[in-house]
Amino acid sequence: MAEIDIGMGKSGRRAYDLDELVLLPGRRTRDADLVDLSWQIDAYRLELPFLASAMDSVTSPATAIAIGQLGGLAVLDLEGLWTRHEDADALLAELSVLDGTAALARMRELYGAPVDPDLISKRVAEIHEGGVIAAGAVSPRHAASLAPLLLKAELDLMVIRGSVISAEHVTDGESINLKEFVRELETPVIVGGCSSYHAALHLMRTGAAGVLVGVDGGSTASAGRVIGVGSGMATAIADVRAARMRHLDETGVYVHVIADGGFDSGGHIAKAIACGADGVMLGSALAAAAEAPGRGWHWGNSVVHPTLPQGNRIPIEPVGTLRELLLGPATTADGRLNMFGALRQALSTLGFENLKDLQKAEVLVRSIGK
Repeated sequence: MAEIDIGMGKSGRRAYDLDELVLLPGRRTRDADLVDLSWQIDAYRLELPFLASAMDSVTSPATAIAIGQLGGLAVLDLEGLWTRHEDADALLAELSVLDGTAALARMRELYGAPVDPDLISKRVAEIHEGGVIAAGAVSPRHAASLAPLLLKAELDLMVIRGSVISAEHVTDGESINLKEFVRELETPVIVGGCSSYHAALHLMRTGAAGVLVGVDGGSTASAGRVIGVGSGMATAIADVRAARMRHLDETGVYVHVIADGGFDSGGHIAKAIACGADGVMLGSALAAAAEAPGRGWHWGNSVVHPTLPQGNRIPIEPVGTLRELLLGPATTADGRLNMFGALRQALSTLGFENLKDLQKAEVLVRSIGK
């Protein structure tokens, strides 16, 4: 891709967001009931191609079970309130009536409590008891120390997640080599986020089953303003898609690409898959569910960083149940309800049978607002 001169001494690539793209219909259409939205990642088959984000305002053991029963996969934050406090639901209810500095002060207090290993095992067991896949997220800093406990708890899928993650993370003077760490685990691992070809390729070479794509893309994120990092989601997905093709050529191993951040409609999901994603991670879209543990508020863990927060706690109006958000019926035309019904309709309109076919869709770039 040609670079643009920023000045005499610096140039850069033009990056595209999903709102700047449209999908071009072809010569063929298909009945919606002949469309397959299923997604297989490692040993696990999902009827819908999404993960629910590991955020306390989105995923609880109860919503993890509900989402699993609806066809998705929810990821519990294993360093969040649910593994620090036995009465996490009551504490979330308490936070829902607080605003501004009072809420942030209370959140810092609650997140300052240590992670309880017994609660990690208990939460994973609760999800298993619901008959669904148990997935949990940990930070790179604590991945190695928590791994034995997670294996003992029989966690099905591990997500190692940070705003930006690399194949080698330095912590307290020592480094965590993800290539060695991931390959030693029996549990499949998803790692991220990343937004460039080279970073993604290094993460794929760790042996991860999937990589998360996106930096500062969600509605609560402020890393772009605070520390200056970010990416255009469409460009990031396409770059990581290229890394996946190279990795597949080199090793014969297919690594799943999961777009993470800012999805609030089936149209966004369809365009992400057309750019090369296999699935998406949903946060704020699910925080708007009537069952969401955030009870009208949405935030990520970075909001309680003691010295440099890179996220916000935002109010979010509930718009429907989890079922209505994912599978409908929709009562409005803003795309927030029946997101996967909309994805199904997109494939139907474009004439594609499944998600792999959708990755072949023709994409046009247009100006915002047109």
